[in-house]
Amino acid sequence: MRWRISLLVSAAIAISYLDRQTLPVAVKAISHDIPLSNEQFSFLQSAFLLAYAFMYAGGGKLADVLGTRRGFFVIMLFWSLACASHSLALTFWMLAGSRFLLGLGEGGGFPAATRAVAEWFPTKERATAMGIINAGTAIGAVVAPPMIAGILLLANWRWIFVVAGLVGLVWAISWKVYYRLPDNRETVAISAEQKSSNVNFGWFELLQIRETWALVLAKFLSDAAWYFYLFWLPKYLYDARGFDIKAVGKFAWIPYAAAGFGCLLGGGFSSYLVRKGAALGTARKVALGASAAVMPFILLVPHVRVSWALALFSLAYFGQQSWSTLVMVLPTDLFPREVVGSVAGLVGFGGAMGGIAFGELVGYLLDHGAGYGPVFALAGSFHVSAFIIILIAIPVVGPILLPPAVRYEGVI
Repeated sequence: MRWRISLLVSAAIAISYLDRQTLPVAVKAISHDIPLSNEQFSFLQSAFLLAYAFMYAGGGKLADVLGTRRGFFVIMLFWSLACASHSLALTFWMLAGSRFLLGLGEGGGFPAATRAVAEWFPTKERATAMGIINAGTAIGAVVAPPMIAGILLLANWRWIFVVAGLVGLVWAISWKVYYRLPDNRETVAISAEQKSSNVNFGWFELLQIRETWALVLAKFLSDAAWYFYLFWLPKYLYDARGFDIKAVGKFAWIPYAAAGFGCLLGGGFSSYLVRKGAALGTARKVALGASAAVMPFILLVPHVRVSWALALFSLAYFGQQSWSTLVMVLPTDLFPREVVGSVAGLVGFGGAMGGIAFGELVGYLLDHGAGYGPVFALAGSFHVSAFIIILIAIPVVGPILLPPAVRYEGVI
């Protein structure tokens, strides 16, 4: 049952990445009706990420309050309608408004997914389960370029958002019907090693814990690079490599397929080390270090021919999603179930804010003649820095003892 649930959650994450890729892949067609500069394109991504950041934190709390089943249903319903609303945009600001609403809805997806993992999986299986779920990012992003290219060959770009919204609504109904909590027998097996703390920490208390800050800062850095890759790859291929929509549809899915393998192999490798007797911290950090080590190769992208550039993007996507899987599972290793959703939300907030900061810098640099060289050089350094932060601030990976602070029960 738990593995079927992981596949269902993975489908939700796939839909989220399909939805967020609609604009970057279709930007050339959209620009015929709504002209966009690099800085305006950055602003649209920042509008998405700003809402995504706050709702990632709020969505984690929402999942903790409503429960995984109801919380995920509400989240998916909202973001699917927000995605469909792009089809009504007539101006840049209407497009920005729809992008903001999409981020507001999608922000709760990963915290709800993390909570589902905490509810259904024991520690030794969580990294593998999160890898399967995180592989949905690659599936959605792989599907997006050829699907969008196909729709553009048959209809106006507005239909892209209508179709994507309908897919999300179908999933929301399926989730509402299918998902349940573990029964008593399943709960005993899952919870044998994960005792309840019977606490309900708010954000202020969680932010007093060193491990929370380490994860937030690491995610800030690594997601700064990831959102650049995610949102700017199609535009880079259009602007710097002369691709048209057919070429993007034909080739842009390749790095995302590599990302899917990264999700599965990163989490699977960590779980394998745990099963072979490695300490949990060793298993997580060895896999994280290996993922971070491949990321600096991205700085070579502007200096090689396009086939090698796609290969380097694929390597970076592989490393990033292997890394992301492991960082997403760390809250379940460190914190009690009652606050996993909230911690995951804060971590995601940090990641989205990193995406905003670096995305705005990228738009400014490109519109002021800097070119892609400095951008790729910066992006290639972020994961290594994030790994150093984790090594220093989280010397031991395991259940932490929450401080006996005053409980701010009303603070979210």
